[in-house]
Amino acid sequence: MQCHFTVYRFDPAADEKPHYQEYEIAAEPTDKILDCLNKIRWEQDPTLAFRSSCAHGICGSDALMINGRTELACQKLVRDFKSGNNFVIEPLPLFDVVKDLIVDLEPFFEKYRQVQPYLKPGKNTSGKEFIQEAENQEFIEPALRCILCASCTAGCPINRANPDYLGPAALLRAFRYIFDSRDSTTEHRLEKIDADDGVWGCKTMWWCTEVCPKEIPITKCLGQIKRAVMQKKKGG
Repeated sequence: MQCHFTVYRFDPAADEKPHYQEYEIAAEPTDKILDCLNKIRWEQDPTLAFRSSCAHGICGSDALMINGRTELACQKLVRDFKSGNNFVIEPLPLFDVVKDLIVDLEPFFEKYRQVQPYLKPGKNTSGKEFIQEAENQEFIEPALRCILCASCTAGCPINRANPDYLGPAALLRAFRYIFDSRDSTTEHRLEKIDADDGVWGCKTMWWCTEVCPKEIPITKCLGQIKRAVMQKKKGG
């Protein structure tokens, strides 16, 4: 089938403003959108810039806006869209464009680093490994599926209104350590995100959950953090 792609183009070093470029390619219904973009770059326009790596929904590098919705280009097939054979491809919103479909994710990772995304175990004098109960691992398991594709943050309306808000991805990673029984700094972690720019910036709009390619219940996880903050204040 013939597919029509309308692709966002912008090179800040050479262009005064963004524009859209049209491409026609032959594609199968089972082709990935990433396959189509590769075909455009390989066969028609080698100047088209976009990120990709594993092509199997693991690295998260090819998150884009496809027909107005945040998606991983490697996870969506041509047949998945009601638009038939017409596609509009744009970069993730919220972030500055480096070139075409590539955006600057440094602000995203800076907020991620602010939550100290690593385990801080207490002193272990037993000489044995820290044991984590299966129930605890099961509780935090959804957050372990996060691939840091930035789809949730790009789709969050609060991030668009408040650039200082940590965002759902960073808070989800905070959830992963706050509720890990092996971590020794739960209270400190809760104190750091007990703020309007922290967990209370979330207004429970569910957009982050809706666009997550790994189907992580992000909003529910952030709700668990809010509950833990309130219990801490009550001395629970």
